[in-house]
Amino acid sequence: MKCLWPPSARLCRRAVSLLAAAAAMAAQADEVSPLVSYFDHWTDRVEEAQASQPSWITPLATTTPRLEQEFRYDQNHQTLKNGSTVDIFDNGKGLELIPTAQTEIIIPLPAYQARRGTGPASGTTDWAGPLLKYRLLSANQASGDYIVSVFAQYGLPTGALVYTTRNHVFTPTLAAGKGWGLFDLQATLGESIPTHDYSNAGRAVLSNVTAQIHMATYFWPELELNRTDWSGGSRNNRSQSYLTPGVVLGRFIIHGRSKFIVGLGYQTPVSKIYPTNPATPTFNHNWIVSARTTF
Repeated sequence: MKCLWPPSARLCRRAVSLLAAAAAMAAQADEVSPLVSYFDHWTDRVEEAQASQPSWITPLATTTPRLEQEFRYDQNHQTLKNGSTVDIFDNGKGLELIPTAQTEIIIPLPAYQARRGTGPASGTTDWAGPLLKYRLLSANQASGDYIVSVFAQYGLPTGALVYTTRNHVFTPTLAAGKGWGLFDLQATLGESIPTHDYSNAGRAVLSNVTAQIHMATYFWPELELNRTDWSGGSRNNRSQSYLTPGVVLGRFIIHGRSKFIVGLGYQTPVSKIYPTNPATPTFNHNWIVSARTTF
């Protein structure tokens, strides 16, 4: 576009600039930015990730090696050795997202704990911190029904004075599972490592295994064994094991991809009870109620 009339040259140049800007904007509109494209295809990646892994449901206490996208809330009611009770609200669960086809990130909410009876107290516990899952290999039921993943979690000492361990805690974990028809086993093995203070917390090896069967579409009865072995700290050379029979019901369709899951379990100790403090096992019995919404 050429301006022939000198008095209007300035306006003409401005018009040319506006036309060029409009053309550039039109070109950009045809090219979706990588960030917009990433979020536009989020659901596609979630479906890809879940289609290439087993379809088992997440157990009550064992962290599944599967990649999940959901919001989860757990409620615990514990009975202690001295007869006191402890209610734990949320128990470190929260938002679970699948940002890529091989990874999941869990962003837990700080749990709130209320103890009644001897030494009553209430407040938030230490924040369990973000957990990153990376799926090493997997196959759906038609291709072998197995999965192997690794986790890494970093917890922060943000709890109330009565509940905090005053430690940053790093927990690497190996997780695996295998299915045979309607039956599956899921297991984890990890170590909780305080970053600076070993005098009270010590290191803890955490192992969990869940046997689960799928019945009648929505019915998932299970049996879990959860064990902790300490080295160093106030529970040095001690261990505790809990057996958790339970049932998970789901996935009930809410709308589209959204589904609802609910579970109930009862933990009871099956290991030696140590006569001296600190209490080991840490509690006598525990009811677990778990509610989740997938999306």
